[in-house]
Amino acid sequence: MENEKRKVGDYTVLCAVNIGSREIILAENEQSANGERFLCCYGERNDIFEKFTECAVGDDYIDAALFFAERIKQDAERFRAEVEKLNIPVYQPETFKDGKPLEIINKYNPDVIVVAAYGKILPKSVLDSAKYGCINLHGSLLPKYRGASPIQQSVLNGDRETGVTAMQMDVGLDTGDILKVVKTEIGVNETSGELFDRLSLMGGELILDTLSALEKGEITPIKQDESLATHTSKIDKSLCPIDFTKPAFEVHNKIRGLNPWPIATTEINGKKIKVHSSSLCEKSGKAGTVISTKPLIVACGEKSVELCEIQPEGKKKMTAEAFLAGHRLSVGDVIG
Repeated sequence: MENEKRKVGDYTVLCAVNIGSREIILAENEQSANGERFLCCYGERNDIFEKFTECAVGDDYIDAALFFAERIKQDAERFRAEVEKLNIPVYQPETFKDGKPLEIINKYNPDVIVVAAYGKILPKSVLDSAKYGCINLHGSLLPKYRGASPIQQSVLNGDRETGVTAMQMDVGLDTGDILKVVKTEIGVNETSGELFDRLSLMGGELILDTLSALEKGEITPIKQDESLATHTSKIDKSLCPIDFTKPAFEVHNKIRGLNPWPIATTEINGKKIKVHSSSLCEKSGKAGTVISTKPLIVACGEKSVELCEIQPEGKKKMTAEAFLAGHRLSVGDVIG
């Protein structure tokens, strides 16, 4: 079967991603136009595999899917609706512990299993169940930022470059051999959510290219350098409060790194305010002090930040200008 560069060949591809309920959705299309079976996946908050799914469905690469979703239930429902449009039946075993998912996997006898945003170590029985093993798409340049929050950490740390790594999974957490990598610069004002969206596009292309290269024997796995490995933890709300005694660069990185969740916070006139976006400024002053109201600029330990979009508790997100139209805040006031 001849096709464009994204040809996946004669693979049966099984893919997995994470859903908050830890459900597994498996599906099979018994009436494939080309006789091939491909299992696709869709990730957390429109993550890497949404674009993989779009590309693969568009090119008739997908006949079956294994699907998980994290936190956002409507994503799961939307994806399932799309699968059903393709006349693909859905199976939903709830855990690996009872052996049922492995039975289904063995039934499909996949050549390769593709995983993204799953967040758990797969059982060895699953890792060994496919001819070419399990390939993980990870949102960093491994071995940097292994673990749960690589994309957020790259923004929180102010990195200028990141990417997506296609990795051969082993029994460790993000420790397997590197198969293929794509890189990208991170914008100075880019949020984690915006970076997620861009890496979705890149990851979708990367997995298709990786499968094509794997089929042609064009990939030489590269061992990760353990001396360069760093690890990330799950993001939680304990990170939200802004410390304006930190340099403006760090404050700005926190604001964009915690967007779209859980969102950085501060206090104005004793009330919690979410800060959705900011920009760096050169002005200086005492940390936490308002040094301008048009625009709203707050001094940091070094330089300052403009608070661009904020959200009072119980209210919708608004511009700082709109907020100041209904709230008293003067130059010299201290926030935080």
